[in-house]
Amino acid sequence: MSNTGRGIPRLRANAAGLTGAVIMSAAIMGPAVSTFFNPQFSMPFSGAATPFVYVVCTIGLLIAASGIVAMSARVPSAGAFYTYVTQGLGPRSGFVTGGLTFVAYALLPPAEIGLIGSYLQSTLLAEFGVNIPWALIGLIPAGLMMFLAFEGIRSSLRAALILFTAEVAVIIVLAVIIIGSGGGPDGITAEPLSPAASPNGFQGLVTGAVFAALSYVGFEGAAVLGEEASEPRRTVPRAIVLSVVAVGILYVFCIWAEVVGLGIAQANATTGADTPWNELAATFAPWMKWFVVIASVSSMFAAMVNSNNGVIRMLFVMSREGLLPSFLTRVHPRHLSPTGAVLAQGIFSIVLVLAVGLFTGGFGDPAAGSAVYGYLGFLLTLALLPVYALVNIAAIRYFWRKTRDFNWLLHGVLPGVGALLVAALLIGQIAEQTTAPYTWFPWVIVAWVVVVGAVAIWLGRSRPEQIRLAGQALGGEEPEIVLPTRPGTHRRP
Repeated sequence: MSNTGRGIPRLRANAAGLTGAVIMSAAIMGPAVSTFFNPQFSMPFSGAATPFVYVVCTIGLLIAASGIVAMSARVPSAGAFYTYVTQGLGPRSGFVTGGLTFVAYALLPPAEIGLIGSYLQSTLLAEFGVNIPWALIGLIPAGLMMFLAFEGIRSSLRAALILFTAEVAVIIVLAVIIIGSGGGPDGITAEPLSPAASPNGFQGLVTGAVFAALSYVGFEGAAVLGEEASEPRRTVPRAIVLSVVAVGILYVFCIWAEVVGLGIAQANATTGADTPWNELAATFAPWMKWFVVIASVSSMFAAMVNSNNGVIRMLFVMSREGLLPSFLTRVHPRHLSPTGAVLAQGIFSIVLVLAVGLFTGGFGDPAAGSAVYGYLGFLLTLALLPVYALVNIAAIRYFWRKTRDFNWLLHGVLPGVGALLVAALLIGQIAEQTTAPYTWFPWVIVAWVVVVGAVAIWLGRSRPEQIRLAGQALGGEEPEIVLPTRPGTHRRP
Protein backbone atom coordinates (compact mmCIF):
# COMPACT_ATOMS: atom_id res chain seq x y z
CA MET A 1 0.00 0.00 0.00
CA SER A 2 1.37 3.36 -0.91
CA ASN A 3 1.87 5.99 1.70
CA THR A 4 1.22 8.70 -0.80
CA GLY A 5 -1.78 7.46 -2.73
CA ARG A 6 -4.74 9.76 -2.97
CA GLY A 7 -7.74 8.95 -0.79
CA ILE A 8 -5.66 7.47 2.03
CA PRO A 9 -6.58 9.17 5.30
CA ARG A 10 -3.73 11.29 6.65
CA LEU A 11 -3.12 13.80 9.42
CA ARG A 12 -2.48 17.49 8.83
CA ALA A 13 0.97 18.93 8.18
CA ASN A 14 2.28 22.10 9.86
CA ALA A 15 -0.19 21.67 12.72
CA ALA A 16 2.40 22.40 15.43
CA GLY A 17 5.22 24.91 15.70
CA LEU A 18 8.18 24.95 18.09
CA THR A 19 6.08 26.13 21.05
CA GLY A 20 3.53 23.38 20.56
CA ALA A 21 6.24 20.74 20.18
CA VAL A 22 7.98 21.91 23.37
CA ILE A 23 4.66 21.79 25.23
CA MET A 24 4.04 18.28 23.88
CA SER A 25 7.20 17.01 25.59
CA ALA A 26 7.15 19.23 28.66
CA ALA A 27 3.52 18.54 29.51
CA ILE A 28 4.00 14.77 29.42
CA MET A 29 6.76 15.16 32.00
CA GLY A 30 4.16 16.90 34.18
CA PRO A 31 6.29 19.53 35.94
CA ALA A 32 3.77 20.35 38.68
CA VAL A 33 2.82 16.81 39.62
CA SER A 34 6.47 15.71 39.38
CA THR A 35 7.57 18.62 41.60
CA PHE A 36 4.81 18.08 44.15
CA PHE A 37 4.92 14.28 44.42
CA ASN A 38 8.24 12.85 43.15
CA PRO A 39 11.04 14.39 45.26
CA GLN A 40 9.80 12.81 48.48
CA PHE A 41 10.55 9.39 46.99
CA SER A 42 14.18 10.44 46.52
CA MET A 43 14.53 12.18 49.88
CA PRO A 44 14.67 9.02 52.05
CA PHE A 45 17.94 8.32 50.22
CA SER A 46 19.42 11.61 48.97
CA GLY A 47 17.74 13.78 51.61
CA ALA A 48 18.62 17.46 51.45
CA ALA A 49 20.85 16.79 48.43
CA THR A 50 17.83 15.98 46.25
CA PRO A 51 18.13 19.28 44.30
CA PHE A 52 21.69 18.27 43.41
CA VAL A 53 20.34 14.91 42.26
CA TYR A 54 18.01 16.73 39.86
CA VAL A 55 20.94 18.73 38.48
CA VAL A 56 22.73 15.47 37.71
CA CYS A 57 19.57 13.92 36.24
CA THR A 58 19.06 16.87 33.89
CA ILE A 59 22.60 16.60 32.58
CA GLY A 60 22.34 12.81 32.35
CA LEU A 61 19.08 13.02 30.46
CA LEU A 62 20.53 15.42 27.91
CA ILE A 63 23.22 12.82 27.28
CA ALA A 64 20.67 9.99 27.15
CA ALA A 65 18.57 12.02 24.70
CA SER A 66 21.47 12.58 22.29
CA GLY A 67 20.62 9.65 20.04
CA ILE A 68 16.95 10.59 19.94
CA VAL A 69 17.80 14.19 19.05
CA ALA A 70 20.20 13.11 16.30
CA MET A 71 17.73 10.68 14.74
CA SER A 72 14.77 13.06 14.94
CA ALA A 73 16.79 15.62 12.98
CA ARG A 74 17.75 13.10 10.30
CA VAL A 75 14.62 10.91 9.92
CA PRO A 76 11.62 12.81 11.36
CA SER A 77 8.56 10.58 11.54
CA ALA A 78 5.34 10.04 13.44
CA GLY A 79 6.71 6.56 14.08
CA ALA A 80 9.45 8.19 16.15
CA PHE A 81 11.31 5.43 18.02
CA TYR A 82 10.10 2.70 15.68
CA THR A 83 11.49 4.54 12.68
CA TYR A 84 14.77 5.42 14.39
CA VAL A 85 15.50 1.84 15.47
CA THR A 86 14.38 0.40 12.14
CA GLN A 87 16.76 2.72 10.31
CA GLY A 88 19.65 1.80 12.59
CA LEU A 89 19.08 -1.82 13.62
CA GLY A 90 16.58 -3.23 11.13
CA PRO A 91 12.83 -3.86 10.88
CA ARG A 92 12.65 -6.67 13.44
CA SER A 93 14.30 -4.61 16.16
CA GLY A 94 12.13 -1.72 15.11
CA PHE A 95 9.02 -3.86 15.38
CA VAL A 96 9.90 -4.80 18.98
CA THR A 97 10.62 -1.14 19.71
CA GLY A 98 7.22 -0.19 18.32
CA GLY A 99 5.58 -2.78 20.57
CA LEU A 100 7.30 -1.40 23.67
CA THR A 101 6.52 2.20 22.73
CA PHE A 102 2.90 1.33 22.15
CA VAL A 103 2.61 -0.18 25.65
CA ALA A 104 4.23 2.86 27.27
CA TYR A 105 2.01 5.42 25.56
CA ALA A 106 -1.19 3.37 25.86
CA LEU A 107 -0.80 2.91 29.63
CA LEU A 108 -0.13 6.53 30.58
CA PRO A 109 -3.68 7.89 30.02
CA PRO A 110 -5.36 5.25 32.25
CA ALA A 111 -2.61 5.70 34.84
CA GLU A 112 -3.31 9.43 35.02
CA ILE A 113 -7.07 8.81 35.22
CA GLY A 114 -6.45 6.73 38.36
CA LEU A 115 -4.16 9.37 39.88
CA ILE A 116 -6.51 12.29 39.23
CA GLY A 117 -9.43 10.37 40.69
CA SER A 118 -7.48 9.32 43.77
CA TYR A 119 -6.04 12.77 44.42
CA LEU A 120 -9.36 14.58 44.07
CA GLN A 121 -11.25 12.01 46.16
CA SER A 122 -8.74 12.46 48.99
CA THR A 123 -8.80 16.25 48.65
CA LEU A 124 -12.60 16.55 48.62
CA LEU A 125 -12.89 14.19 51.57
CA ALA A 126 -10.31 16.10 53.61
CA GLU A 127 -11.61 19.57 52.80
CA PHE A 128 -15.39 19.07 52.63
CA GLY A 129 -16.11 15.62 54.03
CA VAL A 130 -17.51 14.61 50.64
CA ASN A 131 -16.56 11.11 49.51
CA ILE A 132 -16.93 10.62 45.75
CA PRO A 133 -15.47 7.35 44.38
CA TRP A 134 -12.21 7.99 42.55
CA ALA A 135 -13.35 6.01 39.50
CA LEU A 136 -16.39 8.25 39.09
CA ILE A 137 -14.21 11.36 39.34
CA GLY A 138 -11.77 9.89 36.83
CA LEU A 139 -14.47 9.57 34.18
CA ILE A 140 -14.62 13.36 33.89
CA PRO A 141 -11.00 13.91 32.74
CA ALA A 142 -11.30 10.79 30.60
CA GLY A 143 -14.25 12.34 28.78
CA LEU A 144 -12.47 15.67 28.39
CA MET A 145 -9.39 13.88 27.04
CA MET A 146 -11.50 12.20 24.36
CA PHE A 147 -13.26 15.47 23.51
CA LEU A 148 -9.98 17.31 22.95
CA ALA A 149 -8.65 14.43 20.85
CA PHE A 150 -11.79 14.59 18.69
CA GLU A 151 -11.21 18.32 18.25
CA GLY A 152 -7.72 17.66 16.81
CA ILE A 153 -4.05 18.17 17.67
CA ARG A 154 -4.27 21.96 17.58
CA SER A 155 -7.02 22.04 20.22
CA SER A 156 -5.12 19.58 22.38
CA LEU A 157 -1.91 21.59 22.18
CA ARG A 158 -3.72 24.85 22.95
CA ALA A 159 -5.30 23.25 26.02
CA ALA A 160 -1.95 21.80 27.05
CA LEU A 161 -0.30 25.21 26.67
CA ILE A 162 -2.87 26.84 28.94
CA LEU A 163 -2.65 24.08 31.54
CA PHE A 164 1.14 23.99 31.38
CA THR A 165 1.42 27.75 31.82
CA ALA A 166 -0.96 27.68 34.78
CA GLU A 167 0.81 24.84 36.58
CA VAL A 168 4.28 26.30 36.03
CA ALA A 169 3.10 29.68 37.28
CA VAL A 170 1.79 28.13 40.50
CA ILE A 171 4.93 26.19 41.37
CA ILE A 172 7.22 29.11 40.52
CA VAL A 173 5.15 31.57 42.54
CA LEU A 174 5.12 29.29 45.57
CA ALA A 175 8.86 28.64 45.26
CA VAL A 176 9.57 32.37 44.98
CA ILE A 177 7.42 33.07 48.05
CA ILE A 178 9.41 30.49 50.05
CA ILE A 179 12.72 32.05 49.02
CA GLY A 180 11.41 35.61 49.43
CA SER A 181 10.24 34.76 52.97
CA GLY A 182 13.76 33.77 53.97
CA GLY A 183 13.21 30.03 53.86
CA GLY A 184 12.72 27.69 56.76
CA PRO A 185 14.77 26.82 59.85
CA ASP A 186 18.14 27.05 58.08
CA GLY A 187 17.38 30.16 56.03
CA ILE A 188 18.54 30.54 52.42
CA THR A 189 21.37 28.10 51.80
CA ALA A 190 23.10 26.56 48.80
CA GLU A 191 23.85 23.38 50.75
CA PRO A 192 21.10 21.37 48.93
CA LEU A 193 22.98 21.93 45.67
CA SER A 194 26.01 20.07 47.02
CA PRO A 195 26.45 16.28 47.03
CA ALA A 196 27.80 16.62 50.58
CA ALA A 197 24.23 17.29 51.75
CA SER A 198 23.28 13.63 51.17
CA PRO A 199 22.76 11.92 54.55
CA ASN A 200 23.54 8.54 52.98
CA GLY A 201 26.60 9.47 50.96
CA PHE A 202 27.17 8.41 47.37
CA GLN A 203 24.79 5.43 47.56
CA GLY A 204 22.02 7.74 48.67
CA LEU A 205 22.65 10.01 45.69
CA VAL A 206 22.52 7.09 43.26
CA THR A 207 19.31 5.65 44.70
CA GLY A 208 17.73 9.09 44.87
CA ALA A 209 18.56 9.61 41.20
CA VAL A 210 16.76 6.39 40.27
CA PHE A 211 13.50 7.83 41.57
CA ALA A 212 14.19 11.41 40.42
CA ALA A 213 14.73 10.27 36.83
CA LEU A 214 11.05 9.28 36.62
CA SER A 215 10.20 12.99 36.64
CA TYR A 216 11.64 13.21 33.11
CA VAL A 217 9.81 10.28 31.51
CA GLY A 218 7.99 11.57 28.44
CA PHE A 219 10.63 14.12 27.40
CA GLU A 220 10.57 12.58 23.92
CA GLY A 221 6.89 13.35 23.33
CA ALA A 222 7.57 15.83 20.52
CA ALA A 223 9.09 13.04 18.43
CA VAL A 224 5.62 11.79 17.40
CA LEU A 225 5.02 15.15 15.69
CA GLY A 226 7.63 14.27 13.07
CA GLU A 227 5.19 14.82 10.21
CA GLU A 228 2.78 17.28 11.86
CA ALA A 229 5.34 19.83 13.05
CA SER A 230 6.50 22.66 10.84
CA GLU A 231 10.09 22.12 9.68
CA PRO A 232 10.29 18.86 11.66
CA ARG A 233 14.04 18.32 11.13
CA ARG A 234 14.67 21.49 13.14
CA THR A 235 11.56 21.77 15.28
CA VAL A 236 11.46 18.30 16.83
CA PRO A 237 15.09 18.02 18.03
CA ARG A 238 15.06 21.61 19.30
CA ALA A 239 11.80 20.95 21.14
CA ILE A 240 13.22 17.87 22.87
CA VAL A 241 16.35 19.69 24.04
CA LEU A 242 14.50 22.84 25.07
CA SER A 243 11.89 20.90 27.03
CA VAL A 244 14.54 18.94 28.96
CA VAL A 245 16.57 22.08 29.76
CA ALA A 246 13.55 24.21 30.71
CA VAL A 247 11.85 21.57 32.83
CA GLY A 248 15.18 20.55 34.38
CA ILE A 249 15.89 24.13 35.47
CA LEU A 250 12.35 24.37 36.84
CA TYR A 251 12.81 21.16 38.85
CA VAL A 252 16.14 22.24 40.32
CA PHE A 253 14.92 25.68 41.38
CA CYS A 254 11.61 24.51 42.85
CA ILE A 255 13.01 21.49 44.66
CA TRP A 256 15.84 23.64 46.05
CA ALA A 257 13.14 26.02 47.33
CA GLU A 258 11.31 23.02 48.78
CA VAL A 259 14.34 21.88 50.77
CA VAL A 260 15.09 25.45 51.85
CA GLY A 261 11.49 25.79 53.09
CA LEU A 262 11.50 22.49 54.93
CA GLY A 263 14.99 22.84 56.39
CA ILE A 264 17.81 20.32 56.15
CA ALA A 265 16.65 18.12 59.03
CA GLN A 266 13.05 17.81 57.85
CA ALA A 267 14.12 17.20 54.25
CA ASN A 268 16.30 14.32 55.46
CA ALA A 269 13.31 12.89 57.36
CA THR A 270 10.81 13.19 54.48
CA THR A 271 9.30 9.96 53.12
CA GLY A 272 7.21 9.02 50.12
CA ALA A 273 4.05 9.14 52.24
CA ASP A 274 4.53 12.85 53.00
CA THR A 275 3.04 15.79 51.09
CA PRO A 276 5.67 18.49 51.73
CA TRP A 277 4.27 21.03 49.26
CA ASN A 278 0.91 21.03 51.03
CA GLU A 279 2.79 21.82 54.25
CA LEU A 280 4.85 24.51 52.56
CA ALA A 281 1.75 26.16 51.10
CA ALA A 282 0.09 26.12 54.53
CA THR A 283 3.20 27.66 56.12
CA PHE A 284 4.28 30.26 53.57
CA ALA A 285 1.14 31.00 51.51
CA PRO A 286 -2.11 29.53 52.90
CA TRP A 287 -4.06 31.36 50.19
CA MET A 288 -2.33 29.17 47.56
CA LYS A 289 -3.69 25.86 48.86
CA TRP A 290 -6.29 25.49 46.14
CA PHE A 291 -3.92 26.78 43.48
CA VAL A 292 -1.63 23.87 44.38
CA VAL A 293 -4.54 21.45 43.99
CA ILE A 294 -5.50 22.94 40.62
CA ALA A 295 -1.90 22.90 39.37
CA SER A 296 -1.53 19.26 40.39
CA VAL A 297 -4.67 18.19 38.55
CA SER A 298 -3.89 20.28 35.46
CA SER A 299 -0.42 18.75 35.31
CA MET A 300 -1.82 15.23 35.43
CA PHE A 301 -4.44 16.08 32.82
CA ALA A 302 -1.95 17.69 30.42
CA ALA A 303 0.27 14.59 30.61
CA MET A 304 -2.77 12.41 29.91
CA VAL A 305 -3.90 14.46 26.91
CA ASN A 306 -0.50 14.55 25.23
CA SER A 307 0.31 10.87 25.72
CA ASN A 308 -3.16 10.04 24.39
CA ASN A 309 -2.39 12.08 21.26
CA GLY A 310 0.68 9.94 20.72
CA VAL A 311 -0.99 6.54 21.01
CA ILE A 312 -4.04 7.37 18.90
CA ARG A 313 -1.72 8.34 16.06
CA MET A 314 -0.02 4.96 16.29
CA LEU A 315 -3.43 3.22 16.17
CA PHE A 316 -4.55 5.37 13.25
CA VAL A 317 -1.52 4.71 11.06
CA MET A 318 -1.38 0.97 11.88
CA SER A 319 -5.00 0.69 10.82
CA ARG A 320 -4.31 2.71 7.68
CA GLU A 321 -1.73 0.12 6.66
CA GLY A 322 -4.07 -2.82 7.27
CA LEU A 323 -2.55 -4.07 10.53
CA LEU A 324 -5.57 -3.17 12.68
CA PRO A 325 -9.33 -2.96 12.00
CA SER A 326 -10.37 -0.34 9.46
CA PHE A 327 -12.63 1.31 12.04
CA LEU A 328 -9.52 2.98 13.44
CA THR A 329 -8.94 4.93 10.20
CA ARG A 330 -12.17 6.90 10.59
CA VAL A 331 -11.62 10.64 10.69
CA HIS A 332 -13.78 13.58 11.67
CA PRO A 333 -15.11 15.38 8.56
CA ARG A 334 -14.39 18.84 9.98
CA HIS A 335 -11.68 18.50 12.61
CA LEU A 336 -9.66 15.93 10.61
CA SER A 337 -8.95 13.96 13.80
CA PRO A 338 -8.71 10.13 13.98
CA THR A 339 -12.08 9.58 15.63
CA GLY A 340 -12.02 5.78 15.47
CA ALA A 341 -8.66 5.62 17.25
CA VAL A 342 -9.78 8.24 19.78
CA LEU A 343 -12.84 6.19 20.69
CA ALA A 344 -10.92 2.91 20.88
CA GLN A 345 -8.14 4.29 23.12
CA GLY A 346 -10.69 6.10 25.30
CA ILE A 347 -12.69 2.92 25.90
CA PHE A 348 -9.48 0.95 26.51
CA SER A 349 -8.31 3.49 29.09
CA ILE A 350 -11.58 3.46 31.01
CA VAL A 351 -11.95 -0.32 30.97
CA LEU A 352 -8.34 -0.84 32.06
CA VAL A 353 -8.67 1.66 34.92
CA LEU A 354 -11.80 -0.06 36.19
CA ALA A 355 -10.29 -3.54 35.87
CA VAL A 356 -7.06 -2.66 37.66
CA GLY A 357 -9.04 -0.66 40.22
CA LEU A 358 -11.03 -3.77 41.15
CA PHE A 359 -7.74 -5.64 41.62
CA THR A 360 -6.23 -2.90 43.80
CA GLY A 361 -9.16 -2.56 46.20
CA GLY A 362 -12.26 -1.19 44.52
CA PHE A 363 -13.61 2.23 43.64
CA GLY A 364 -14.30 3.66 47.10
CA ASP A 365 -10.75 3.76 48.44
CA PRO A 366 -8.51 6.52 47.02
CA ALA A 367 -5.51 4.29 47.71
CA ALA A 368 -6.82 1.96 45.00
CA GLY A 369 -6.75 4.76 42.43
CA SER A 370 -3.23 5.68 43.51
CA ALA A 371 -2.21 2.03 43.15
CA VAL A 372 -3.57 2.02 39.59
CA TYR A 373 -1.17 4.86 38.81
CA GLY A 374 1.69 3.09 40.56
CA TYR A 375 1.21 -0.22 38.79
CA LEU A 376 0.62 1.15 35.29
CA GLY A 377 3.28 3.85 35.74
CA PHE A 378 5.91 1.30 36.68
CA LEU A 379 4.93 -0.97 33.78
CA LEU A 380 5.13 1.81 31.20
CA THR A 381 8.49 2.94 32.59
CA LEU A 382 9.89 -0.57 32.22
CA ALA A 383 8.66 -0.57 28.62
CA LEU A 384 10.01 2.88 27.74
CA LEU A 385 13.52 2.78 29.24
CA PRO A 386 14.75 -0.05 26.94
CA VAL A 387 13.45 2.00 24.00
CA TYR A 388 15.65 4.94 24.97
CA ALA A 389 18.67 2.64 25.06
CA LEU A 390 17.81 1.03 21.72
CA VAL A 391 17.45 4.40 20.00
CA ASN A 392 20.91 5.46 21.17
CA ILE A 393 22.43 2.22 19.90
CA ALA A 394 20.53 2.59 16.62
CA ALA A 395 21.82 6.15 16.23
CA ILE A 396 25.44 5.00 16.51
CA ARG A 397 24.96 2.31 13.88
CA TYR A 398 22.89 4.52 11.57
CA PHE A 399 25.35 7.40 11.45
CA TRP A 400 28.33 5.04 11.20
CA ARG A 401 26.97 2.93 8.34
CA LYS A 402 24.47 5.09 6.47
CA THR A 403 25.86 8.62 6.54
CA ARG A 404 29.08 10.39 5.66
CA ASP A 405 29.00 12.86 8.54
CA PHE A 406 29.62 10.56 11.51
CA ASN A 407 30.87 12.59 14.48
CA TRP A 408 32.65 10.66 17.21
CA LEU A 409 31.28 12.86 19.98
CA LEU A 410 27.72 13.47 18.75
CA HIS A 411 27.09 10.11 17.12
CA GLY A 412 29.41 7.85 19.09
CA VAL A 413 30.41 8.84 22.61
CA LEU A 414 27.23 10.65 23.70
CA PRO A 415 24.73 8.02 22.45
CA GLY A 416 26.97 5.26 23.84
CA VAL A 417 27.12 6.83 27.28
CA GLY A 418 23.41 7.58 27.03
CA ALA A 419 22.58 3.93 26.39
CA LEU A 420 24.67 2.89 29.41
CA LEU A 421 22.99 5.49 31.65
CA VAL A 422 19.52 4.31 30.63
CA ALA A 423 20.50 0.66 31.15
CA ALA A 424 21.78 1.50 34.63
CA LEU A 425 18.54 3.34 35.41
CA LEU A 426 16.48 0.38 34.23
CA ILE A 427 18.46 -2.00 36.44
CA GLY A 428 18.09 0.39 39.35
CA GLN A 429 14.34 0.63 38.84
CA ILE A 430 13.99 -3.14 38.95
CA ALA A 431 16.36 -3.58 41.90
CA GLU A 432 14.60 -0.98 44.05
CA GLN A 433 11.24 -2.73 43.77
CA THR A 434 11.19 -5.60 46.29
CA THR A 435 7.45 -6.20 46.85
CA ALA A 436 4.78 -7.88 44.75
CA PRO A 437 3.26 -7.14 42.29
CA TYR A 438 6.11 -4.80 41.32
CA THR A 439 8.51 -7.75 41.30
CA TRP A 440 6.30 -9.43 38.70
CA PHE A 441 6.17 -6.54 36.26
CA PRO A 442 9.64 -6.94 34.71
CA TRP A 443 8.58 -10.44 33.69
CA VAL A 444 5.40 -9.03 32.14
CA ILE A 445 7.54 -6.79 29.93
CA VAL A 446 9.94 -9.65 29.14
CA ALA A 447 6.98 -11.81 28.10
CA TRP A 448 5.65 -8.99 25.91
CA VAL A 449 9.06 -8.57 24.24
CA VAL A 450 9.23 -12.33 23.59
CA VAL A 451 5.77 -12.33 22.00
CA VAL A 452 6.42 -9.23 19.87
CA GLY A 453 9.89 -10.52 18.94
CA ALA A 454 8.46 -13.86 17.87
CA VAL A 455 5.86 -12.12 15.72
CA ALA A 456 8.61 -9.98 14.15
CA ILE A 457 10.70 -13.04 13.32
CA TRP A 458 7.68 -14.87 11.89
CA LEU A 459 6.63 -11.91 9.79
CA GLY A 460 10.17 -11.42 8.55
CA ARG A 461 10.41 -15.03 7.38
CA SER A 462 6.92 -15.82 6.16
CA ARG A 463 5.44 -12.42 5.31
CA PRO A 464 8.20 -9.92 4.61
CA GLU A 465 5.70 -7.61 2.92
CA GLN A 466 3.66 -7.49 6.12
CA ILE A 467 6.59 -6.37 8.25
CA ARG A 468 7.33 -3.75 5.59
CA LEU A 469 3.77 -2.49 6.07
CA ALA A 470 4.35 -2.50 9.80
CA GLY A 471 7.25 -0.19 9.16
CA GLN A 472 5.03 2.14 7.23
CA ALA A 473 2.36 1.91 9.90
CA LEU A 474 4.53 2.83 12.83
CA GLY A 475 6.83 5.14 10.93
CA GLY A 476 4.92 6.35 7.93
CA GLU A 477 4.34 9.93 6.91
CA GLU A 478 1.21 11.68 8.09
CA PRO A 479 1.12 15.06 6.35
CA GLU A 480 -2.61 15.55 5.98
CA ILE A 481 -5.94 13.78 6.22
CA VAL A 482 -7.58 13.18 2.85
CA LEU A 483 -11.28 12.35 2.93
CA PRO A 484 -13.13 10.43 0.21
CA THR A 485 -16.38 12.02 -0.97
CA ARG A 486 -17.94 9.21 -3.00
CA PRO A 487 -16.61 6.13 -4.80
CA GLY A 488 -14.20 7.14 -7.53
CA THR A 489 -13.71 10.73 -6.41
CA HIS A 490 -11.76 12.44 -3.66
CA ARG A 491 -11.48 15.86 -2.18
CA ARG A 492 -8.96 17.64 -0.04
CA PRO A 493 -10.20 19.70 2.93
